[in-house]
Amino acid sequence: MAQARIDAETRTEFGKGAARRTRRAGKIPAVLYGHGTDPQHLALPSLEFARVVRDQGRNAVLEINISGTPQLALTKTVVVHPIRPYIEHVDLLVIKRGEKVVVDVQVVVTGDAAPGSMIAQDLNTIEVEADVLNIPESIELSVEGVKIGTQILAASVVLPEGVELRTDPEALVVNVIAAPTEADLEAEIDTEGAGVVRDEPESESSDNASAEAESTEG
Repeated sequence: MAQARIDAETRTEFGKGAARRTRRAGKIPAVLYGHGTDPQHLALPSLEFARVVRDQGRNAVLEINISGTPQLALTKTVVVHPIRPYIEHVDLLVIKRGEKVVVDVQVVVTGDAAPGSMIAQDLNTIEVEADVLNIPESIELSVEGVKIGTQILAASVVLPEGVELRTDPEALVVNVIAAPTEADLEAEIDTEGAGVVRDEPESESSDNASAEAESTEG
């Protein structure tokens, strides 16, 4: 994975108000920590960082220029606003060339399984250990021609050279099951409607009976 170069500014103001001012200025509040160093509060250029994440994924490796001093960092956490399309905050991890890190990598299922099948993906990511400069952006898992009833475990996922699995090898990643037929879907609809009791309007005779009962009780 290629590393992107980004200029960062040191933040001296903290809190929600300061974070909002940083974002209004077109920057993202960030914290850089790790390797026994004191946390550094930074401001990253929003457009440049968003482009890096879009191109490299959530495990992007950056060379951050902090007041003329370069620092290699791994994108650890990206917090996106739940409604609006912007990044609220970023956590960065100090890394060094040649070291290995444990990260979650997306699993991308490719190919077409056997006719009449459906793919149920239980794990969208798997945890792996890799060199900081060779973290895969994603890992492809082919299901081309796979038969119904096949279960693909984490141990069966083919990893790039130098990448080691850290997820439980017995964890289910993909389950190839039979696709529901039209009859199955119709039966499910019938089952969902079963047992429903509809309220019927009371008849005139029942109203008269109720009135007679009230008169007798009185």
